[in-house]
Amino acid sequence: MSETRHTRASSTGTNKPKENAIEKELFAALITLKDADECRRFFYDLCTPKEISDMAERWWVARLLNEGSLSYRAIHQRTGVSVTTIGRVARFLEQENYKGYQLVLDKTQKD
Repeated sequence: MSETRHTRASSTGTNKPKENAIEKELFAALITLKDADECRRFFYDLCTPKEISDMAERWWVARLLNEGSLSYRAIHQRTGVSVTTIGRVARFLEQENYKGYQLVLDKTQKD
């Protein structure tokens, strides 16, 4: 898997890779957190309420998709999350190489 995954537009309108060192530092900071309360506190400082809500909704959708018993439409009706977002989560859960959703789903199901 490539180290450079995300791009962002610069002030000149060109795309350039995010600085991998900063991204790595963020991920390293996350693994220093001891529990859900510390994680919540960090995310409340780091993210907007909307970003946290969006991530929480995607996590909810990933869990429902992983259960395998609901259609996209049923998940939409249950969660209010758009079918487009549900499809995007499903693509990352099932097809993308990162396998982050599945990694965490497997770890949390063992608890």
